[in-house]
Amino acid sequence: MTDLAPTLPERIQDVLRRFHQACEQAGRDPSEVTLLAVSKWKPASAIRTAWEHGLRQFGESYVQEWKDKRLELEDLEAEGLKWHIIGHLQRNKCKYIAGEVSLIHSVDSMSLLNEINRRTPEGSVQSVLLQFNVGQEDSKSGFVTLDDAREALQQDWPRLSIDGLMTLPPYMAEPEEVRPFFRQLHEWRERLRQEFGLPFPHLSMGMSHDLEVAIAEGSTCVRVGTAIFGPRES
Repeated sequence: MTDLAPTLPERIQDVLRRFHQACEQAGRDPSEVTLLAVSKWKPASAIRTAWEHGLRQFGESYVQEWKDKRLELEDLEAEGLKWHIIGHLQRNKCKYIAGEVSLIHSVDSMSLLNEINRRTPEGSVQSVLLQFNVGQEDSKSGFVTLDDAREALQQDWPRLSIDGLMTLPPYMAEPEEVRPFFRQLHEWRERLRQEFGLPFPHLSMGMSHDLEVAIAEGSTCVRVGTAIFGPRES
């Protein structure tokens, strides 16, 4: 098995090239888009190497894995490393992350919003995104309609800031085929912005194989794992 570390800097440079080229082609400032390195299943040492090569924000799916890595990387967090939770979140795990991470992308129900709000420490405000199941796939969770989002935004959440939308569209081998899903989410974000007068700064969509299309359609955060860290080791 080939060691991951020697190829990681090359992968990062290739993704940065794609990222900046996509922003340029879309007429967007790269500072408006976050390159989120999805580090789930990868060791803390790989995150440290990615940090050394300029990456600053990292996405984890599993709370226990995040907790373990956080302990190993306390020094980098003190220097500005930001953690995001991007995977399906169980309510009984909220107590560990509420008020502790930069952004929770995968808030897929009213009950989860309630639990994060309840578990966020007094004096803190947890930033979250509403996850949409744009493809209405049975295998995925998330809000489905604009009315779902309206219900969430009409509630009073003293310890939450709902800052935008996130989606994981149906997988398509051809990236261009996911464009309609990204476009739909962007349109919904704009409608909700206007209706509720919210800044709604985040639109989390796009991954390793379709980041260019996502950036063209207005993504403010592309979640890139495989293209940076390589495939999952079996």
